[in-house]
Amino acid sequence: YIYYSEDMYPGGFFQYNKDPNSQIYVIKRYDREKGETKTIIRGPGGAFRPQLSNDGKKLAFLKRVRTKTVLYIHDLATGEEFPLFDNLSKDQQEAWAIFGVYPGFDWMPNDKEIVIYGLGKIWRVAATANSSERAIVKEIPFTVDVQTKVAETVRFQNDAYTDKFNAKVIRHAVTAPDESAIVFNAVGHLYKKALPNGKPKRITKSSSFEFEPTFSPDGKTLAFVTWEDEAMGTLQTMSLNGKQSKTLTTQKGIYRTPAFSPDGKWLVFRKDGGNSHQGFTHCKEPGLYLVPVDGSATPKLLIPNGGFPQFSADGKRIFYQKGGYVFGSLTKSVESVDLNGKDKKEHFDGKYAQRYHISPDNRWVAWSELWKVYIAPFPKIGKKVGLTSKTKAVPVAQVARDAGINIHWSTDSKKLFWTLGDEYFSDNLTERFKFLEGALDSLPPMDSTGLKVELTIESDTPEGMIALTNARIITMEGTEVIEEGTVLISNNKIEAVGTDVEVPAKATTIDCTGKTIMPGIMDVHAHSGNFRYGLSPEKQWEYYANLAYG
Repeated sequence: YIYYSEDMYPGGFFQYNKDPNSQIYVIKRYDREKGETKTIIRGPGGAFRPQLSNDGKKLAFLKRVRTKTVLYIHDLATGEEFPLFDNLSKDQQEAWAIFGVYPGFDWMPNDKEIVIYGLGKIWRVAATANSSERAIVKEIPFTVDVQTKVAETVRFQNDAYTDKFNAKVIRHAVTAPDESAIVFNAVGHLYKKALPNGKPKRITKSSSFEFEPTFSPDGKTLAFVTWEDEAMGTLQTMSLNGKQSKTLTTQKGIYRTPAFSPDGKWLVFRKDGGNSHQGFTHCKEPGLYLVPVDGSATPKLLIPNGGFPQFSADGKRIFYQKGGYVFGSLTKSVESVDLNGKDKKEHFDGKYAQRYHISPDNRWVAWSELWKVYIAPFPKIGKKVGLTSKTKAVPVAQVARDAGINIHWSTDSKKLFWTLGDEYFSDNLTERFKFLEGALDSLPPMDSTGLKVELTIESDTPEGMIALTNARIITMEGTEVIEEGTVLISNNKIEAVGTDVEVPAKATTIDCTGKTIMPGIMDVHAHSGNFRYGLSPEKQWEYYANLAYG
């Protein structure tokens, strides 16, 4: 037999906050002669780390009992179980357990004792006890000679509040056809930065959120999508001089990723099928749509799936990606259809890719794979091929040294652009492939520093004065606790804390009798929302829940 433990928690995917006192792991036995598998130990607290006694009659294992990890014995003949020892470190059942659920342990040769690790010590635990006896436990002393390098702690000054801040999250950046400027999304709106050193300025005036801009081929018009939690989304166009704007959708929906045709007369875009942030209403018939830029016709559904559409160089086909973006299928693929949604062709796919971008002349393709950025010639062989960083059939070059998002091409298909954080990068094809005309004999190193976007925004400052009275207050002044005190807050600053705080008449008073006020606790690892590449809602319920629970 082979004994092993297996995670059997329902769901089939990684989950936080699994309940170890129900059942996560079970112990199974594989019969090497019959090829059969049986579950030997299951139940509340789970069962893991099976260790067979030398005589083959007993199985030592671990399980969770309320808050403790406990060493148990299982009699293989009778099925009787009893606990031996609970002075153990916490097991890793709820986590990924990539190094095992608990460190290994073993029986002594005479099967009368078990040697196991727990709470930084090694123990000999008598295995002859039964359910009515307490096991005899002895510590095995040990010393270890260790050489440890000790470095001074790196500390940064982090202000609790500043009047202004620099936007670090630059999304949906696109470069103007003449490369004179970039347009991007930050803090919900669209901004334009003249290259190289212009000061970013907002180019829209509406109260709606604006996302995913794209330039018309002549660079005079911008298409983008909007979002409001109640009114929902629209697809819009706007002249860069701000004099003309047009809404091309008349029905509510979640609209995404518009792209112009080469002649500038059509837009292709995606209508989403809904999500837990923006809801699922008005999301019927999702898919890729085609609409004339002049608004002379309503959007036409091409295909019911696919994302990130773009026109072919001759304007007769639509390329699109399947498999999601950041999350979804591990393998992403690129296909195309004609302007009637017919004549589907499969072009290439790749495992671990996030996003493919075909050059305007359809001769090249760029993509992000595990966040690195690569470029290669577009493989045109009439059937789907694999295209990854490891592909040998076509030359592949890495472009971004570290990582990159917002990947897009220049109009002439000779240059690639991307961003990382608040930096903007570009690279010529001749800097990555020696066989191209104009390439250097020695290719330059990949850039590690880009052009700073430098968008500075006024911080939001609440107004008014609030007095929290009659509260127990944990002050952080040593161990001081004020039993009945007042916290006075003016605008964005705590003005006073104590028992003799004078409350101005203009302050809003909140009686906190029976409540405790303490400094906030920061969760330094949090997933603020679910794993989704999409548009940000105006109000996100996860943020409210985080605030409500401190």
